[in-house]
Amino acid sequence: MGLPKINRLHRRDFRAVYRRGLSRHSSHLKLKAIPAPSPNETDRAPLAPTQFGISLGRKVSKKAVERNRLKRQLRAAIRQLLPSLAPGWKTIIVVKPEARKCKYEHFLRELKELLLQAEAVNGH
Repeated sequence: MGLPKINRLHRRDFRAVYRRGLSRHSSHLKLKAIPAPSPNETDRAPLAPTQFGISLGRKVSKKAVERNRLKRQLRAAIRQLLPSLAPGWKTIIVVKPEARKCKYEHFLRELKELLLQAEAVNGH
């Protein structure tokens, strides 16, 4: 099962996140993110939910089966963390080649740590 449609980063937003986003690194993942806009006094509209994109190339694995398995594990970790995230963030998770050996628990722990470093978690 993938991410809810509302939490998926659109193709047109990838370039903006890569260009302007802040960057955080761990041993297996890299996080690029644009923070939520600061609320203005005049603008009381609710923020859009946090959106995620996953970038995983052939450098990680030549086999599509392995790349798809890694993406499924990351999406599952994201779904578990979604309720605790602040709204309005646009985030890309870049998978490093060393991630082939990772299990779901490693991804969950590293992703949570990166989001805390970026202050994307409610109440960080």
